Amino acid sequence: MHQVGCLYCHLRTTMKLKLKRERPLQHEYWMLPKVPFKVKVWLRIPRISQYIPFGYEVDPEDNDWLNPIPEELELLELAKKHVKQYSLRQVSAWLTTQSGRSISHDGLKKRLDVERKRKRLTTIKREYAKRLEKALRQIEILEKERSGCYTYEEDANDISPSAGDTCTV
Repeated sequence: MHQVGCLYCHLRTTMKLKLKRERPLQHEYWMLPKVPFKVKVWLRIPRISQYIPFGYEVDPEDNDWLNPIPEELELLELAKKHVKQYSLRQVSAWLTTQSGRSISHDGLKKRLDVERKRKRLTTIKREYAKRLEKALRQIEILEKERSGCYTYEEDANDISPSAGDTCTV
Protein backbone atom coordinates (compact mmCIF):
# COMPACT_ATOMS: atom_id res chain seq x y z
CA MET A 1 0.00 0.00 0.00
CA HIS A 2 1.14 3.46 -0.93
CA GLN A 3 0.85 5.91 1.92
CA VAL A 4 0.37 9.64 1.26
CA GLY A 5 1.48 12.00 4.03
CA CYS A 6 -0.49 15.20 3.84
CA LEU A 7 -3.03 15.74 1.14
CA TYR A 8 -2.40 19.51 1.16
CA CYS A 9 1.37 19.05 0.60
CA HIS A 10 0.73 16.55 -2.17
CA LEU A 11 -1.69 18.89 -3.96
CA ARG A 12 0.68 21.83 -3.53
CA THR A 13 3.64 20.02 -5.10
CA THR A 14 1.56 18.75 -8.00
CA MET A 15 0.18 22.24 -8.62
CA LYS A 16 3.71 23.68 -8.60
CA LEU A 17 4.85 21.12 -11.14
CA LYS A 18 1.82 21.80 -13.31
CA LEU A 19 2.42 25.60 -13.18
CA LYS A 20 6.08 25.16 -14.11
CA ARG A 21 5.14 23.18 -17.17
CA GLU A 22 2.42 25.61 -18.22
CA ARG A 23 4.34 28.90 -17.82
CA PRO A 24 8.03 28.81 -17.17
CA LEU A 25 9.52 31.81 -15.44
CA GLN A 26 10.78 34.38 -17.88
CA HIS A 27 12.34 36.82 -15.42
CA GLU A 28 15.89 36.05 -16.49
CA TYR A 29 15.12 37.37 -19.99
CA TRP A 30 13.63 40.69 -18.94
CA MET A 31 15.60 43.76 -19.86
CA LEU A 32 15.12 47.06 -18.13
CA PRO A 33 14.92 50.04 -20.46
CA LYS A 34 18.06 52.12 -20.61
CA VAL A 35 17.71 55.52 -19.03
CA PRO A 36 19.43 58.29 -20.96
CA PHE A 37 22.30 59.54 -18.83
CA LYS A 38 23.00 63.22 -19.12
CA VAL A 39 25.94 64.87 -17.46
CA LYS A 40 25.30 68.31 -16.02
CA VAL A 41 27.82 70.90 -17.07
CA TRP A 42 27.98 73.74 -14.57
CA LEU A 43 29.11 77.03 -16.07
CA ARG A 44 31.16 79.74 -14.44
CA ILE A 45 29.35 82.95 -13.55
CA PRO A 46 30.47 86.57 -13.27
CA ARG A 47 31.21 87.88 -9.81
CA ILE A 48 28.86 90.76 -9.07
CA SER A 49 29.37 91.22 -5.34
CA GLN A 50 31.86 90.52 -2.59
CA TYR A 51 29.71 87.61 -1.40
CA ILE A 52 30.59 84.20 -2.90
CA PRO A 53 27.44 82.06 -3.32
CA PHE A 54 27.27 78.47 -2.11
CA GLY A 55 28.56 76.11 -4.79
CA TYR A 56 31.06 78.55 -6.31
CA GLU A 57 34.63 79.68 -5.68
CA VAL A 58 36.71 82.57 -6.96
CA ASP A 59 38.59 81.83 -10.17
CA PRO A 60 42.31 81.91 -9.26
CA GLU A 61 43.20 83.43 -12.63
CA ASP A 62 40.46 86.10 -12.74
CA ASN A 63 38.83 87.57 -9.63
CA ASP A 64 35.85 88.78 -11.69
CA TRP A 65 34.61 85.23 -12.33
CA LEU A 66 33.37 82.40 -10.10
CA ASN A 67 34.09 78.76 -10.89
CA PRO A 68 31.43 76.15 -10.05
CA ILE A 69 32.02 73.40 -7.49
CA PRO A 70 29.99 70.52 -8.99
CA GLU A 71 29.79 68.48 -5.75
CA GLU A 72 28.29 71.39 -3.81
CA LEU A 73 25.88 72.29 -6.59
CA GLU A 74 24.67 68.69 -6.81
CA LEU A 75 24.15 68.67 -3.04
CA LEU A 76 22.22 71.93 -3.35
CA GLU A 77 19.96 70.35 -5.99
CA LEU A 78 19.32 67.46 -3.62
CA ALA A 79 18.70 69.88 -0.75
CA LYS A 80 15.93 71.54 -2.79
CA LYS A 81 14.10 68.21 -2.78
CA HIS A 82 14.67 67.75 0.97
CA VAL A 83 13.12 71.16 1.74
CA LYS A 84 9.74 69.71 0.79
CA GLN A 85 9.94 67.21 3.67
CA TYR A 86 12.22 68.83 6.27
CA SER A 87 12.71 72.26 7.79
CA LEU A 88 15.20 74.76 6.41
CA ARG A 89 17.33 74.43 9.57
CA GLN A 90 17.56 70.66 9.19
CA VAL A 91 18.38 70.87 5.49
CA SER A 92 20.99 73.59 5.99
CA ALA A 93 22.62 71.53 8.77
CA TRP A 94 22.66 68.47 6.48
CA LEU A 95 24.09 70.53 3.63
CA THR A 96 26.81 71.93 5.89
CA THR A 97 27.86 68.47 7.11
CA GLN A 98 27.78 66.92 3.64
CA SER A 99 29.67 69.67 1.84
CA GLY A 100 32.00 70.91 4.56
CA ARG A 101 30.99 74.49 3.71
CA SER A 102 28.64 76.31 6.03
CA ILE A 103 25.32 77.70 4.90
CA SER A 104 22.72 79.12 7.26
CA HIS A 105 19.01 78.45 7.02
CA ASP A 106 18.51 82.10 6.04
CA GLY A 107 21.15 81.82 3.32
CA LEU A 108 19.50 78.67 1.99
CA LYS A 109 16.08 80.34 2.05
CA LYS A 110 17.40 83.38 0.15
CA ARG A 111 19.07 81.15 -2.44
CA LEU A 112 15.89 79.11 -2.98
CA ASP A 113 13.70 82.23 -3.14
CA VAL A 114 15.95 83.87 -5.74
CA GLU A 115 15.92 80.71 -7.88
CA ARG A 116 12.11 80.44 -7.65
CA LYS A 117 11.74 84.10 -8.58
CA ARG A 118 14.06 83.76 -11.57
CA LYS A 119 12.28 80.63 -12.74
CA ARG A 120 8.89 82.34 -12.47
CA LEU A 121 10.15 85.40 -14.37
CA THR A 122 11.65 83.29 -17.16
CA THR A 123 8.40 81.41 -17.66
CA ILE A 124 6.48 84.69 -17.82
CA LYS A 125 8.94 86.19 -20.31
CA ARG A 126 8.88 83.06 -22.46
CA GLU A 127 5.10 83.30 -22.60
CA TYR A 128 5.37 86.95 -23.64
CA ALA A 129 7.87 85.96 -26.34
CA LYS A 130 5.45 83.35 -27.71
CA ARG A 131 2.65 85.92 -27.81
CA LEU A 132 4.92 88.44 -29.53
CA GLU A 133 5.97 85.90 -32.18
CA LYS A 134 2.30 85.12 -32.84
CA ALA A 135 1.49 88.83 -33.18
CA LEU A 136 4.45 89.34 -35.56
CA ARG A 137 3.26 86.46 -37.76
CA GLN A 138 -0.22 88.00 -37.91
CA ILE A 139 1.26 91.41 -38.81
CA GLU A 140 3.30 89.86 -41.65
CA ILE A 141 0.19 88.15 -43.01
CA LEU A 142 -1.77 91.40 -42.89
CA GLU A 143 1.02 93.34 -44.60
CA LYS A 144 1.24 90.81 -47.44
CA GLU A 145 -2.52 90.77 -48.01
CA ARG A 146 -3.15 94.51 -48.06
CA SER A 147 -3.61 96.29 -51.36
CA GLY A 148 -2.26 99.59 -52.64
CA CYS A 149 1.20 99.14 -51.17
CA TYR A 150 4.27 99.98 -53.22
CA THR A 151 7.99 100.43 -52.77
CA TYR A 152 10.82 102.05 -54.74
CA GLU A 153 13.14 100.09 -57.03
CA GLU A 154 16.22 100.28 -54.78
CA ASP A 155 14.15 98.82 -51.95
CA ALA A 156 12.74 96.02 -54.14
CA ASN A 157 15.16 93.48 -52.63
CA ASP A 158 13.48 93.98 -49.28
CA ILE A 159 10.20 92.07 -49.21
CA SER A 160 8.65 93.58 -46.11
CA PRO A 161 7.45 97.18 -46.26
CA SER A 162 9.60 99.67 -44.40
CA ALA A 163 8.88 103.09 -42.94
CA GLY A 164 9.61 104.74 -46.28
CA ASP A 165 6.95 102.77 -48.16
CA THR A 166 3.77 104.47 -49.20
CA CYS A 167 0.62 102.45 -48.76
CA THR A 168 -3.02 103.31 -49.07
CA VAL A 169 -5.59 101.48 -47.12
